[in-house]
Amino acid sequence: MLIMLNILIIDDEKNIRLTLAACLEGLGCKVTGAATAEAALAALEVQAFDLAFLDLRLSQSSGLDLLPRLLAVSPGLTIVLMTAYATIETAVEAIKRGARDYLPKPFSPAQIRKVVEEARERLTLSRRVEDLEARLRGDVPETLLDTASARMRAALDLLARAAVSDAAVLLRGESGTGKGVFARALHAQSARSAKPLVMVNCPTLSDELLASELFGHARGAFTGAVRDQAGKVEVAQGGTLFLDEVSEISPGMQAKLLRFLQDKTFERVGETRTRKADLRVVTASNRNLEEEMAAGRFREDLLYRINVVEVSIPSLRERPEDILPLARHFLSFFAQAMGRRTPELSEAAKKALASYPWPGNIREMRNAMERALIVWPSEVIEAEALPVQVAAVAVGAAQAPAVGGDFSLETLEREHILRVLARVPSLDDAARVLGIDPSTLWRKRKKYEDEGSPV
Repeated sequence: MLIMLNILIIDDEKNIRLTLAACLEGLGCKVTGAATAEAALAALEVQAFDLAFLDLRLSQSSGLDLLPRLLAVSPGLTIVLMTAYATIETAVEAIKRGARDYLPKPFSPAQIRKVVEEARERLTLSRRVEDLEARLRGDVPETLLDTASARMRAALDLLARAAVSDAAVLLRGESGTGKGVFARALHAQSARSAKPLVMVNCPTLSDELLASELFGHARGAFTGAVRDQAGKVEVAQGGTLFLDEVSEISPGMQAKLLRFLQDKTFERVGETRTRKADLRVVTASNRNLEEEMAAGRFREDLLYRINVVEVSIPSLRERPEDILPLARHFLSFFAQAMGRRTPELSEAAKKALASYPWPGNIREMRNAMERALIVWPSEVIEAEALPVQVAAVAVGAAQAPAVGGDFSLETLEREHILRVLARVPSLDDAARVLGIDPSTLWRKRKKYEDEGSPV
């Protein structure tokens, strides 16, 4: 289905407005005309526009001077500057001030069609991202932000204060603590909440793919690039870009990211045209970035750019008062998804949950509760329904396998593998941590499953 764009034409020549409007309406757009800067600003106050065509020379003002005023009213507005006096210097200045494109007069219908198609592509991608995020929110339970922990409340208070600004925010916390949930909460409380929140998982992509994922690419830029493609930066226009595990990107990509953060400009892979971005950048890391910087693996100047406001998220073992409420929350969510009543937790199960150190944090808790519902059909969840490493603490930590204890190497290996599997998001990640081939880990996990271990 063709998306109808709402377009504003700002030009003091009536014939230009009428001709351009006829062309745009023929492309399925809704058009509003404005002859002056004041009329354009007034139009932006009463309705939202997806795209604006702005003449460089207005009768009483300059289009270049009007550019930042338009973006101040509508930060996510895409602006194309039109002029019969095209120069390289003017084009560069227009991009610096926030224009996305530069169109010399006289222009052809084909040029207008290209601008409209690119705008539609960005809007389509943005809506797809928003739809996907909405579906994910329904499929995956959010971490409860209602907390009895003083440390967690302090982190949430700092997050709320940071949300009202556009400052870069760095979320620090162990794997599984809910950094993605904090990013969503930050975006929801910000002035950019009506625009997209776009997430990029940095460790999963090579340099070439990450550059394309962030900045987009031109057709033919690399094998498989069969058409021009907007990146996540363009999809997030006006909203928030969340870079998860930013410490994992290479030095070369760190340099590109630093340049982008400094002036919010970028080029698609395979293009020389500079584009402007209007968005907020939020990053997250489970590593100590100061140690990474000292070891030469992370740029000092990049750390200062991303760390204007730092929010440290406490681990689950640092907020023990939240453990049982979170367990009940996940039980309720998955029980509803399975169409069954929410079971209770036995005293032994409560003891195990409260005593276990949760190295995988919220992610490990979520997995444990989902598995418990799958393997234990009773209305009361017993400790035996929990993963073996969690259930072990119900009968005393002394009986759990530990290095130096009276346990075989096979038992210790099994315990270590099960704990790693519980706290990381995928089998490949677990294999990297354990230093073994994924196929070997798959066979070991299958063996544990066949022996009755909930893995």
